Amino acid sequence: MKNTNTSSSRRKAIEKISLAFGAMILPTSNWAKTGDGTPILLPEKKQLRPLNKTLTAITLGAGNRGNVYGNYAVEYSDQLDIVGVAEPIEIRRERYQQKHFIDKKRLFNTWEDVFKVEKFADAIIITTPDHLHYGPCMEALRKGYHVLLEKPISPSEQECRDILELANTTGKIVAVCHVLRYAPYFQKLQEIIQTELIGNLVSMQHFEPIGHVHMSHSFVRGNWHNSKECTPIILAKSCHDLDIIKWLVGAHCTHIQAFGDLSWFTQKNAPEGSTDRCVNGCTLVDTCPYSAKKIYLDRRHWLHHFDLPEDKSKHEAVIMDYLKTSNYGRCVYRSDNDQPDHITSNMLFENGVTVSFNMEALTSYHGRRTRIMGSMGDIVGDMNQFTHYDFRTRESTTWENKTDGHGGGDWRLVADWIQAIDKNDPNLLTSTISDSIESHIMGFKAEESRAAKSVIKVAL
Repeated sequence: MKNTNTSSSRRKAIEKISLAFGAMILPTSNWAKTGDGTPILLPEKKQLRPLNKTLTAITLGAGNRGNVYGNYAVEYSDQLDIVGVAEPIEIRRERYQQKHFIDKKRLFNTWEDVFKVEKFADAIIITTPDHLHYGPCMEALRKGYHVLLEKPISPSEQECRDILELANTTGKIVAVCHVLRYAPYFQKLQEIIQTELIGNLVSMQHFEPIGHVHMSHSFVRGNWHNSKECTPIILAKSCHDLDIIKWLVGAHCTHIQAFGDLSWFTQKNAPEGSTDRCVNGCTLVDTCPYSAKKIYLDRRHWLHHFDLPEDKSKHEAVIMDYLKTSNYGRCVYRSDNDQPDHITSNMLFENGVTVSFNMEALTSYHGRRTRIMGSMGDIVGDMNQFTHYDFRTRESTTWENKTDGHGGGDWRLVADWIQAIDKNDPNLLTSTISDSIESHIMGFKAEESRAAKSVIKVAL
């Protein structure tokens, strides 16, 4: 006999979530953009509650991510005021100073210089290179600053644990920029799992297709091309994914196993006619899918790491100089990169849930894909939409959610971070240092497993 009460409750829960998602207005900024050029998603109104005082902050690193988070202060000047910046590249430092009207006395070349003067802000935004997260974060906490810390926390497991310990000791709020937790798509997935609309969560498959050109830009030529100088790709790129997996499962990971390697972007695959640089006489410069000339000069894509002048008539000459002198002009088969271009990993959680995660570079597309299997239903999604199928009713419900190119979580994270500091309540965050540390440890253990080709126990 059908339990009408249970059926009715389930139907009401589905209707409630469906209406909430369907009615959700996702406005975007009319000027601020993510790294790929798409308009950035604005926070919800409930995240913009009046403050006791405007939060003041100093940005360490005025590159791409420093500008994404800093731009929040331009849109919401009553919430955030950037009062200082440390940046060794002059053109970046000057542009940041002009954008935020920073007093010239508060311009610094290095992060160390900031801490040589008296504390003059409430918080520090750390968007320095990966290997320069630990030093400024530790010093900021010692000086009494709250922190917004770009992921990964640190390339070292011990340094991650050190930051967690000092944050707990000082009582300062540290938000890690795991922005996918603030993406409407993943928030809705978590809501469906928690309300048990799919019954008991049993297993999950998660897939991150990086995209072949993105891989060549960031992890073959770019800042993250060498794991020994920065961070292993499983953390540099996929700590977002490990974090969102752990968040959705809602339990501790106990064991992890990973396999993967650098297969394609190597010297042995360099085609005949290629040269050390794409503009040094390479005969494939107009046909190779990784031609730096085609990507950066002809198409003018992936230029957010290039410091171009305001005068667009000079862009071609500046880009050509990058191609002749920087890593961005190197042949992808003749670089000193060592990051794997594919990783397959399996995880076991304490509640018995199993998860498989694949990171793949050689794809024509990007954007996470997720399959979630429950005892009473499943979900299939791709960050733009997902479909929930109910085994009991044999009905499907699809939620669509068009956001920005970074999942829509960047400014929503900043908004909650500001509120958490203003109310002195870290529980207003979903990405505290305590929450984020475990997924980093999962990443370290995955890299350990990949090297050893064995199952590794995850100990917190």
